[in-house]
Amino acid sequence: MSSTRSGRRRRTARALWFFPVPALALYLFFFVYPVIQAVQYSLTDWDGYSADYADVGLRNFTRLATGDDTFANAVGNNLKLTVTVVLAQTALGLLLALWLVRTTRASTLLRAVFFLPTVLSSVSVAFVWRFVYDPEGGLLNSVLRAVALDSLQSVYLGNPDTAVFWLALTQVWFHAGQMMVVFIAGLQTIPKELYEAAELDGAGRFTRFRYVTWPLVAPATAIVVAYTTVQSFKAFDLVLGLAGNPPNPALDILSTRIYTTFSNNQFGYAAAQSLVFMALIALVTWVQRRAIGRATR
Repeated sequence: MSSTRSGRRRRTARALWFFPVPALALYLFFFVYPVIQAVQYSLTDWDGYSADYADVGLRNFTRLATGDDTFANAVGNNLKLTVTVVLAQTALGLLLALWLVRTTRASTLLRAVFFLPTVLSSVSVAFVWRFVYDPEGGLLNSVLRAVALDSLQSVYLGNPDTAVFWLALTQVWFHAGQMMVVFIAGLQTIPKELYEAAELDGAGRFTRFRYVTWPLVAPATAIVVAYTTVQSFKAFDLVLGLAGNPPNPALDILSTRIYTTFSNNQFGYAAAQSLVFMALIALVTWVQRRAIGRATR
């Protein structure tokens, strides 16, 4: 009887090895294989259509590093957008979570209100905010005129010095409620006994936040920062909805720059840009994780 059971267990154990196969096959086919192809194309001058193309070695990467001002501009815009959105969205999401962490009727309603923009499509959000930023009949300038603050009116997305920060504002409005939910989930896992013990020791609100809340909400913070970073680098549809295609140089980020390069039938060069794009996201995410780890020690 025992030998029969052990045989069944061995067969079950062997069968379990087949369960990851479909997921692994999809991962290899839709991620690993395209990355390998991108590496191959990045070393060529392929236009995406011709059967013949030449191997150019590292020429595409050399051009990216030394001779492409439009790509450098897109990198700068993307870094500005990422830093602004990560700081503002993380801080706002945490503040909203601290405010609404107690489950009451009012907090439940407010959570739904703040979360609502997240369920909208990026294109819908872009067109709403395009109307808000319209310098002629847009909401912001109309309100400023109505309250006699005409001197504060602006062209918003048309101002090359501030356009990327108005884009960041739209991104924060779009996703701050989503980050709030992640922080609320993290805050609700903190034992109340820790706050009670800290309060008995005479710790004030800031001290309790610094030594109890902040270290224990670090996993949620890491999720928020990483997700927000990826959002900022992939704000493709939001940019095109706000600024059109192609966007003006002040709003051109890496995803739109790569799309434009592909559209110009420079597949080899666009593949090189995509690899740099992927490496930059990985580097920024790694730096952020290190920084969060040190800040919460």
